[in-house]
Amino acid sequence: MTSVVTTAPVRPQRTPRQERVERKRQLVAALQLFSRFGFDEGAGGHITARDPEDPDKFWINPFGVNFAHVRMSDLLQVDAAGAVVAGTGRINPAGYTIHARIHASRPDVVAAAHSHSVHGRAWATLGRQLDPITQDACVFFEDHAVYDGFGGVVLDADEGRQIAERLGGNKAVILQNHGLLTVGTSVQEAAWWFIAMERCCQVQLLAEAAGTPRHIPAPIARATARMMGTPAMARLNFRPLYVDVQNTSPQAFDEA
Repeated sequence: MTSVVTTAPVRPQRTPRQERVERKRQLVAALQLFSRFGFDEGAGGHITARDPEDPDKFWINPFGVNFAHVRMSDLLQVDAAGAVVAGTGRINPAGYTIHARIHASRPDVVAAAHSHSVHGRAWATLGRQLDPITQDACVFFEDHAVYDGFGGVVLDADEGRQIAERLGGNKAVILQNHGLLTVGTSVQEAAWWFIAMERCCQVQLLAEAAGTPRHIPAPIARATARMMGTPAMARLNFRPLYVDVQNTSPQAFDEA
């Protein structure tokens, strides 16, 4: 009897230009999702994606444009010095200060996300890491930090450097008295970690208001993190949200 060996189809690898288009599509979708989840507030908040052809540059949403109204054609490409080299508009000065240092210090980071979400800001006032009290919170177990050096709006390059240093090799950092910041090896990953972390902040605030949450033992939390906290799992969780944005907000992907 002859055995039949089946293999998964190999997807053709994207060219750098094709990858740029896909990263920009994901970036716009992430902004749409942040708007739907109420993570936007005024002109604050920014998501960036490293350019695959020129890794020293990154794409960012324009300053002062509501997340829900950002289209692919609105995205700005910024160089290491903070100059807009593609697109028309202004960048958020604090966004550049933070993201430029993160992209420079973490070559593995393709995308970074930060906004002034309600529960993330509330939790950030406590200056504490999240505890492993739910399966979802285990994603961040031993993989996030707290930056406690709040000095106002982040316009100083040195503070941007300190935030990047405190982030270290983690997937997220809680900016004390400020909010959440997440990173990933893809836009999907950075965006999903932010969504998940915001929800974890909300759950822990609710749980502590009701009583004393029971912690998941460290070995179990660590094992859960190895399963649920991977880049592949983040991409999997982001996928249905991405498809929903594509179906309900096709105008966001207008490159004209």
